[in-house]
Amino acid sequence: MITKRIIPCLDVRDGRVVKGTNFLNVSDVASPVDLAEIYSREGADELVFYDITASNEGRRLFTDILTFTARKVFIPLTVGGGINTLDDFHRVLTAGADKVSVNSGAIRNPELIGEAAKRYGDQCVVLSVDIKRVDGEFRVFSKGGREDTGMEAISWIRRSVDMGAGEVVVNSIDTDGVKGGFDVELLRLVTEAVKVPVIASGGAGSVEHFIDLFHKVPNIDAGLAASVFHFGEIKIPDLKVALSEAGINVRS
Repeated sequence: MITKRIIPCLDVRDGRVVKGTNFLNVSDVASPVDLAEIYSREGADELVFYDITASNEGRRLFTDILTFTARKVFIPLTVGGGINTLDDFHRVLTAGADKVSVNSGAIRNPELIGEAAKRYGDQCVVLSVDIKRVDGEFRVFSKGGREDTGMEAISWIRRSVDMGAGEVVVNSIDTDGVKGGFDVELLRLVTEAVKVPVIASGGAGSVEHFIDLFHKVPNIDAGLAASVFHFGEIKIPDLKVALSEAGINVRS
């Protein structure tokens, strides 16, 4: 049985962790360094670090806070935001990232996925996809969920994996921050479409939502969340105990 991962997400803007609802109404939470240290101690399996406005503002992801954060934690760190070139991959990896997440940059230049996979290995390239239902279709959005690309999501994910993406983070805009549960319908479609690890993001509001996720989408590899961890609504050690008691294999 695959060991399921629990992954806190640090959405960073102007050097601070922030959180919103449906990618909107963003508010300040805390220091990314402080939260990263807490999650590492509490038993998080990995961390995801997004500079959420880098792509929209057309700038490079800042590396000073990333470097300091990477020095403080000893679990895998995936970093994204403003990743547009192989130089961006190199800069982020040099700053301490273990994996690099690409979203808008891959939409603008799909060849970036294959080029990065060839240079750094498939396991280093993470495709992050912001998805929303539009006229009955799962549509890919770019620039932090602000712009509808018109692309159908499942075919884009399948194509990206074929090009070399070694992992996929599925961000459901419809469920993001609502705390009503993960987007099971969407996640089932993605896990059926590709054979690489898939991470569920958007909608976690309770321990039961994680249990439902792993039971209803058995091929999902990880559950990612932000505010429920940031505000102490769910403690990672308690979550892992509950998952284990529900028959779900997690790291202690």
